Amino acid sequence: MGSKNKLKRFKENETFYNVVQPKRDEVVEGFQYKGNWASFFGNDHPIVLELGCGKGEYTVGLAKRNPDKNYIGVDIKGARFWRGAKIALEENLKNVGFLRSQIELVDLLFGPGEVSEIWITFPDPQIKYKRTKHRMTNPDFLKKYKHILKPDGVVNLKTDSEFMHGYTLGLLQGLGHEIIYSNHDVYKNEGAPSEVLEIQTFYENQYLEKGKPITFIQFRIH
Repeated sequence: MGSKNKLKRFKENETFYNVVQPKRDEVVEGFQYKGNWASFFGNDHPIVLELGCGKGEYTVGLAKRNPDKNYIGVDIKGARFWRGAKIALEENLKNVGFLRSQIELVDLLFGPGEVSEIWITFPDPQIKYKRTKHRMTNPDFLKKYKHILKPDGVVNLKTDSEFMHGYTLGLLQGLGHEIIYSNHDVYKNEGAPSEVLEIQTFYENQYLEKGKPITFIQFRIH
């Protein structure tokens, strides 16, 4: 994407009522919506996050399926989620929001027990050891997710990375967390939830064309 296009999208995002773009110091010093996202949506429906939402396909796709839940796509790259935000506006989806921020600040963006469910879709597996701290299912991230999730809240990980799938499974088992469902090839093995099969991201379609298996884990953090 050219720099002109990026700038155009950044400017458009500023006019979208469904996009929130706090500065880092606003988040650190006391974010206005932390524990108060009901005021953003105007209702107290369950809140579901897509972390590292990219173009926002899952945020929008899930919101269409479940109008009685509120969905927030979180990503630092606003030029990417511009597309999802624009689609949500064009289709008048009132239960969709996008938040431009770093995922590692998630416990400063949402209050304790404010979130019902988290989706992590096709994250960078951060395979190199020195990148472990950025891996989105590492123990530090799991603690942050537990903090913002309701006691019965669930996390969904959908990835093309066998490494990420195996790493996460092993970690969950080792830490004694609850694995609700696991599948190492959702399109070949039966039983995957319908939203896992019926909502596909831009990158997922590319992986499928290459014959890569898509994996899925749903779990609770204890």
